[in-house]
Amino acid sequence: MGMLSVKKLPSPEEVKALYPMSGELKSVVEARAKEIKDIFSGKSNKLILIIGPCSADHEDSVIDYIYRLRKIQERVEDKIFIVPRIYTNKPRTTGDGYKGMLHQPDPENKPDMYKGLVTIRELHLRAIRETGFSCADEMLYPENDRYLNDLLCYVAVGARSVENQQHRLTASGLDTPVGMKNPTSGDISVMMNSITAAQHKHTFIYRGEEVNTEGNPFAHAILRGYVNKQGQSIPNYHFEDLIHLCEVYSEHKLLNPALIVDTNHSNSGKKYLEQIRIAKEVLHSCRHSRDINNLVKGFMIESYIEDGAQKIGEGIYGKSITDPCLGWEKTERLILDIADLRG
Repeated sequence: MGMLSVKKLPSPEEVKALYPMSGELKSVVEARAKEIKDIFSGKSNKLILIIGPCSADHEDSVIDYIYRLRKIQERVEDKIFIVPRIYTNKPRTTGDGYKGMLHQPDPENKPDMYKGLVTIRELHLRAIRETGFSCADEMLYPENDRYLNDLLCYVAVGARSVENQQHRLTASGLDTPVGMKNPTSGDISVMMNSITAAQHKHTFIYRGEEVNTEGNPFAHAILRGYVNKQGQSIPNYHFEDLIHLCEVYSEHKLLNPALIVDTNHSNSGKKYLEQIRIAKEVLHSCRHSRDINNLVKGFMIESYIEDGAQKIGEGIYGKSITDPCLGWEKTERLILDIADLRG
């Protein structure tokens, strides 16, 4: 039957006009943007934690979680720079399941894309206004970037998107650090090619316009593990994996070599409690290699208020409805341990 048009959606400019960012909030975003870029460039030796729910689901519980991060940030601010995850799009391997707040502002009701666009912008604005945190989101749909690009301080490109040309070219025009995950196959060359493309200038078609980009010097690697031919999860955060990436980076001669280690997904085999051990092992590797220490800029951790995951409709406050996450008590302990191990 083809594709049926439901309704015309407002442009990013129209949504921004309806839900604008004040001058005060703009200053907050700019200050955090400078600090995170200083970490990726090596001017600051703080460690970045991109941390939060696998997928944002309910506004109040997400904001509650971010308030908790604000309190712990104050205790570790000399060593750690926290970037809360507000992931409003959820990639689905088979296409089935909850696709994120953009699609379903209420996970228990049918999709509403206009309401979703408004909801995700309001959520990111609320996080900045109430907690002082500009946050991270995943660029699942490149053409949607402009709905949030003035609010974010970090963007991730997922394992299933990293080979896509439009993701790479759009990343080259972003003013925030962009993390490129290794693909699900584990081919590091694909990730490095994506970083290279994002760091270069390009001319292409974007939202019906011809655009030029200057290249993004803060495009960098995210190691998230991979899946072998037998469907088994294979980690790539061990010492030898990190040394190998140091060598590959040296060969490519890219700007601001940097790595974020994703402690969940195939690195943990989706065993969310393993995230604690993985983060500590990587920090151990940093202590034993100056090259690794210089390359590793931080971690991506899936965490929420309650341990584990639930099915949509169970109604447990602050518990993931997608991948299982670390609960708050374990999260708080891990952040403090990371600060101690950072030295």
